[in-house]
Amino acid sequence: MEVYESWGRMIYAATYAGQILIVCGLLFVLLKRLTKIRPRWLHLQPANWKTAKLPEHRLRYFGLNRSSPMLLEREKLFAGCGWIVDAAYYAASRRIGLSVIPGLAMVMAVGNWLGFVQGMLLPVYVWLLLAVLIVLLLADKSVLQALRLARTARVVREIHTVSTQLLYLQGSSLHIHAKLMRCVPYTRTIRRELQHLLGEWYHDAGSAIREFKERIGTEDVISFAETIDSLRQHEDEAYYELLRARIRDYKEKLETMKESRKESSSYVLFIIAGIPILYTFQVFIYPWVRESQKLFDSLN
Repeated sequence: MEVYESWGRMIYAATYAGQILIVCGLLFVLLKRLTKIRPRWLHLQPANWKTAKLPEHRLRYFGLNRSSPMLLEREKLFAGCGWIVDAAYYAASRRIGLSVIPGLAMVMAVGNWLGFVQGMLLPVYVWLLLAVLIVLLLADKSVLQALRLARTARVVREIHTVSTQLLYLQGSSLHIHAKLMRCVPYTRTIRRELQHLLGEWYHDAGSAIREFKERIGTEDVISFAETIDSLRQHEDEAYYELLRARIRDYKEKLETMKESRKESSSYVLFIIAGIPILYTFQVFIYPWVRESQKLFDSLN
């Protein structure tokens, strides 16, 4: 009987100790969660998969490294397009596509020519799709440059708008931070970066402005950020004169971009206008040319 009682007391003590350990563990986890500093402006933090980097040893499998000219150029283009994804993933995928797609097309063509893959012919639209993919992979630099130029135009337009609003609030007693807060609704392309700048302002304004330039990644934002930094340190009339000069520069650049778009559009419209002419030649003129050729052949 005494043996059972001693075993019961041991089981009770072990159970009680286990409960204490569980409670202590839960309290430790809770305190750790409460004392953990969450990043400011959490909704502006990018997802983990966007900031993930491809390891260096895996880059070597594709004949690349972090100092490769092609990879550095793509990283610069990605930054100009506003993409924070690691360009190494794109570079590796591009190398895979340029190796696999032509090889697959060659195998299918040779197999069909030798009669090994009869009944497995790919439709015409699949071959066209593969050809388009190859062209895009080969001309990806031009495509990325076009996307970067389009985003640069939007960024310059919004920086011009923000600068105009800051000039409008020149006589106000508001701090430059409050003035920039008033300008957030007038932005769209750079809104996330501007909100991030304002969120990090009182932590370290100089570092926040430098990160703002890096996140946008265009050359035009450098002058804007320098003007903001100057107004932050000395909100003087001379710096507003500098802001007026910047606004004139942005306006001239916008006019230049507008003229460039008009010129490109005119080329596209000229090419599109040539399509009906070719169709007219095929439908109306070509039959007469063919009949005339038959007539000359019969005379000979």
